[in-house]
Amino acid sequence: MSTALVVGSGPNGLAAAVHLAASGLDVRVLEAEDTVGGGCRSSEPALPGVVADDCSAFHPFAAASPFLSGLGLEEHGLRWCWPEVQLAHPLDGGREAVLWQDLERTTAELASDGPAWDAIVGRTARDFGRLVGDLLGPVVHVPRHPLLLARFGLDAVLPATVTARRWGGDPARALFAGIAAHAFARLDAPLTTSVGLVLAGAAHAVGWPVAEGGSGAITRALAAKLASLGGSVETGVRVESAEALASTDLVLLDVAPAAAARILGHRLPAATARSYARYRHGPAAFKVDFAVEGDVPWRGEHAPRAGTVHLGGTLEEIAAAEASVAAGRMPARPFVLVGQQYLADPTRSRDGINPVWAYAHVPHGYAGDATEALIAQIERFAPGFRSRVRAVAVRGPAAIEAHNANFVGGDIGTGSTAGLQLIARPRAAHPYATGVPGVYLCSAATPPGPGTHGMSGFRAAEAALAWLGTR
Repeated sequence: MSTALVVGSGPNGLAAAVHLAASGLDVRVLEAEDTVGGGCRSSEPALPGVVADDCSAFHPFAAASPFLSGLGLEEHGLRWCWPEVQLAHPLDGGREAVLWQDLERTTAELASDGPAWDAIVGRTARDFGRLVGDLLGPVVHVPRHPLLLARFGLDAVLPATVTARRWGGDPARALFAGIAAHAFARLDAPLTTSVGLVLAGAAHAVGWPVAEGGSGAITRALAAKLASLGGSVETGVRVESAEALASTDLVLLDVAPAAAARILGHRLPAATARSYARYRHGPAAFKVDFAVEGDVPWRGEHAPRAGTVHLGGTLEEIAAAEASVAAGRMPARPFVLVGQQYLADPTRSRDGINPVWAYAHVPHGYAGDATEALIAQIERFAPGFRSRVRAVAVRGPAAIEAHNANFVGGDIGTGSTAGLQLIARPRAAHPYATGVPGVYLCSAATPPGPGTHGMSGFRAAEAALAWLGTR
């Protein structure tokens, strides 16, 4: 029986391990931390019994994944829960934009901008089921639906600021800008529309669900699936060098490129080493978990029922904040994401105390304290929030990296998504192969990139199996 070793037990490492084990290999996973999951873990950071997601929180691509959806993870405890409102984006003066899973309801509430939303975002939503396989695949592949992908690409290549100005009112513009800001990049940069279109289209097509009990349920289910296939996971084992990788047919590394270079050392070909050395990490997250008595006192009608709330004001404000962060400057009013996962999954709360998950976009490696700036953005749209907070847990960029070594400098995307690195990561040709025979990179530093919950690992495993079959 062929053997495989996977380093790292994030969703990509576990997805790779499951695919290899299902293909008949004897698979071991080594995890440096004491628990599996990487960026897909949950804990009780603010108060015992109040469950918060450590990083990833909403999972449209996990629910829609051509790979994960076919694994039967519900047999291992995974349950998806949907909020009533997928996303709310408050604006000053009590206005708000709302993204419902129902496309028609969303376009109706956007009023005069509804037809343009339907034409731009709605088209991606309607095509999502046929596009998702191509969107979550390697950059270089034969598309299943070439005409649909080409039409998507014509819109996707534009800067988000250009696309957003196709709407006339602040609500629709801000709604799209906040979604595109998940790119952690300047919104006037090419290709940032792609992030907005894919995430908004997914929200209409499948919603933005959460995992019951916390995001860690996803990786626990993957680990259980692996065990059912005969694979194993060892925690508390940190791989520092290539010597630990000996005597196995395949090695898959769920690590950042710099870590792969350190592990492989002189075995790494010069061309790959140069690509990994050029690989850029992007802006950081500054995470604050709140234990809140009752609900957040939002001004708007729909934000109290929204799983996700984007805080940043208008298109212009968000674009300015993201430009500052990309340039290494901390904005006075950062873009803030707030998660109210407990609305869809009440099991996370305890005795009327609810977990409110939030992070601000800050510069890479930011060493300051953004807690007050983050709270001020919440108070801006939910006055009185501070008085409801019963406990707080803060994790800045350095602590985020300490918690997950792939998140260098607090970059939770395992690499910048600015420019061509969004699609050509960590190098344009052979993104999974390291150049060392049988050794593959399978982290979110490879296509299709961050937020796709296992697809990078699955694609890397496919590449590794293809090599193994030709040995």
